[in-house]
Amino acid sequence: MPLSEQEQRLLDEMERSLYHNDADFVSAVSGGRGRLNYGALVLGILVGILGLGVVIAGVVFHQPIIGIVGFIAMFAGVLLALRRSKRSASATAMPGAAPASAPRSGAAKSGFMDRLNDRWERRDDDRDE
Repeated sequence: MPLSEQEQRLLDEMERSLYHNDADFVSAVSGGRGRLNYGALVLGILVGILGLGVVIAGVVFHQPIIGIVGFIAMFAGVLLALRRSKRSASATAMPGAAPASAPRSGAAKSGFMDRLNDRWERRDDDRDE
């Protein structure tokens, strides 16, 4: 069930207030660790698959040392795949949120989601005709 216009505005206002007043909490909760690094993801998956192959080889050859090395390689692959790129502190700010001191134009007052909802409703109205 979608939010009403008033509820959406209230939610946006509360979110902007939270980002403005408690930036430390927001950065801790939002997981502002950066964007996903797709190169590291692909490499991590490949290292993990290679590690799995080494674990299987250790089982086949009855060599626990080979299995342990394979497990370590799998673990390193997962860590590598989940690694995120570094972003600057300004990039972790809420996208679309203007600083409190910046003047806001009439177009900026309506949020991104409000504009999307308006476009969606116009689309539905055009289809009904």
